[in-house]
Amino acid sequence: MPPIRDVAVVAFAQSDHLRTTDELSEVEMLIPVLHAVLEQTGLKTSDIGFTCSGSSDYLAGRAFSFTMALDGVGAWPPISESHVEMDGAWALYEAWTKLLTGDADTALVYGYGKSSPGSVRDVLTRQLDPYYVAPLWPDSVALAALQAQALIDAGETDEPALAGVASRSRASAATNSHAQLRGSVDQGDYLVRPLRVGDCPPVGDGAAAVILAAGERARELCERPAWIRGIDHRIEAHGLGVRDLTDSPSTRLAAERAGAFERPVDTAELHAPFTSQEVVLRKALRLGEEVRVNPSGGALAANPIMAAGLIRIGEAAARVHRGESDRALAHATSGPCLQQNLVAVLEGDPR
Repeated sequence: MPPIRDVAVVAFAQSDHLRTTDELSEVEMLIPVLHAVLEQTGLKTSDIGFTCSGSSDYLAGRAFSFTMALDGVGAWPPISESHVEMDGAWALYEAWTKLLTGDADTALVYGYGKSSPGSVRDVLTRQLDPYYVAPLWPDSVALAALQAQALIDAGETDEPALAGVASRSRASAATNSHAQLRGSVDQGDYLVRPLRVGDCPPVGDGAAAVILAAGERARELCERPAWIRGIDHRIEAHGLGVRDLTDSPSTRLAAERAGAFERPVDTAELHAPFTSQEVVLRKALRLGEEVRVNPSGGALAANPIMAAGLIRIGEAAARVHRGESDRALAHATSGPCLQQNLVAVLEGDPR
């Protein structure tokens, strides 16, 4: 076996995340992001060794909708390309494994989604067990409320603490020009008890992209690459009734396999669309008060489905690039109540 290659995130870009983008197609929303991430490195599309995307045909309402997005990338002359029906964070995982094999030295990864045209709360019910849960039609907020109530009943949190998570996240987003919600936001009325409007993510549209590079190529393209020291993803049981909703063993295992517990991290970007989910993730990832959590504002400020997890990795990497973090953790999730979880550990070169 050849030695494992070092792979790094060398560039990150994202769109403005808006409530609606009726005037834009997915391709039109994606093109500026792709141009921005390529310009950061000086690369052209023809310089990219592998391209991988994450999106949802079901959300778009069209079969093989991801092929239309390739118009924004440019698929001629023919390129090496792949797609996952998942958040772009899982596309990054595939691209990372591709670079480890030595088949490519650079990779373009992107994720995008438009949630505004339909009722995303109902669309997400299609992820549920089709025999026992989906026929009951519990939407994504109702299921998150079950998890939040379980945490409150177990004494893990309470409603004022959840409001504090929301306030901190949106205050952090005040410096993020891409976020939909900034500053202090009133918690509002109950959406599904015990979750209020402020405990839930905004619905909107957006896209994000990163570029990965291996070895010395990464140092040529970026002054301070964010090296992926470990990355892993795990899944919980599909049946909600056999899970402890106050804990996330899959997140803990993914973090362990990614090496997150070997040394402390200074930053954590958590894909927690609901305030209660941050409580679960903090416990599973053993994050103390000394760790800055979601300095970007997180998914509570902008939650473009199929891109929000990739954005967590991109935001963590960008902090490493700027010298604001030396060792950062990034987390992505998919499915109801933190069903599927991916954890990546990013490090900058010693200063």
